[in-house]
Amino acid sequence: MTAEANAAMTRMLIPILEEIRNLTGSRRRITIVFDRGGWSPKLFQKLLDMGFDFLTYRKGRVRRIAEKRFVERKAKLDGRPIRYRLHDQAVRLLKGKLRLRQITRLTDDGKQTPMVTSRWDLRDIVVAYRMFERWRQENFFKYMRQEFLIDALSDYQVEPDDPERSVPNPARKAVDKELRKARAHLSKMKETYGAAFVDYFQGRTPTKRAFTADEKEIYREIQKATDRITKLVAQQKSLPARVLLAQGQPNQKLVKLSTERKHLTNVLKLVAYQIESVLANLMRPHYARADDEGRTLI
Repeated sequence: MTAEANAAMTRMLIPILEEIRNLTGSRRRITIVFDRGGWSPKLFQKLLDMGFDFLTYRKGRVRRIAEKRFVERKAKLDGRPIRYRLHDQAVRLLKGKLRLRQITRLTDDGKQTPMVTSRWDLRDIVVAYRMFERWRQENFFKYMRQEFLIDALSDYQVEPDDPERSVPNPARKAVDKELRKARAHLSKMKETYGAAFVDYFQGRTPTKRAFTADEKEIYREIQKATDRITKLVAQQKSLPARVLLAQGQPNQKLVKLSTERKHLTNVLKLVAYQIESVLANLMRPHYARADDEGRTLI
C-alpha cells in the first residue's frame, strides 16, 4: 500500500487498517507486526477494537527479569531449528485497563528484549520468532529496490496534492541544520580548549603567557558558540515541527507524482517476485546452492 506521508506510524496505521479491513472482511483476524515506532497503548486498544491483533517490541524502560526465570525453548520453524531463552508473563497498560502478553528474550550476552502482543494462542517461541524475523520486511524492500526497481519513476505526470496534508516545517528544518552545526562547532572548541590545557600542563607550551592568550581566545569562541546555540534553541522552540502543505509551500502549485501507473507497475513487479519465489522453491531440492544463488540463477 502507498499511504500519504504523515507524522508517525501511530497516526498512519488506523486509516491503512481501515482500508485493509474493507478488503478482507470482518471475520478474518489479522496480526500486525511493527517495531517500536508504532508503540502506543492507545493505538493497541484501537487495533483490538477494530478486530486486529498486534505484535511489537516494548518501548521504554522495563524492569529486568532474573535470568533463572528464563526457560529454553526449541522448535523447527520454516524448516529451520530455532532456540530461544524466553520468559512469558501478563502485563497491564492504560492504568490496568489493557491486559497484554509480554514475552522477553534473553541472549547469550545477557541482553533482554521484551515483546508485547495480544496473541495468547501462540507458543512463546512462535511469537518471538515472528518478531525477530520482522527484518525480512526490510530485506524484501531492499531486494525489490535493487532487482525490480520498485522505487523507480513510472512516469513524470503529476496530480494535485492535498493542501491540508501535514509535512515537516521547512523553516524549522533549516534551524535544526544550523543548530547541529553550532553544536558541532562548540564540541570542537571544547576539544581545542582541552588540548591546549594538556599541552600547557605537560610543558609543551613555551610560556604561561602564550597559554593564557590561547585560553582567552578559545574561551571567547566557546562563549560565542554557546550564545548562538541558546538563540537557535529558542528559535527552534518557537517554530512548530509540522505545518500544513499549503503553509510550507506558500504561493506554489501543490502537486505530487501521479499514482495510478505507479500502482499498476508495482503490482506487476510484485507478481514477478512471487513467480520468481515459486521457481526458486521448486529448484531448491535439485540445486545445492539454492539459498545463496537460487534467485540469481532464476
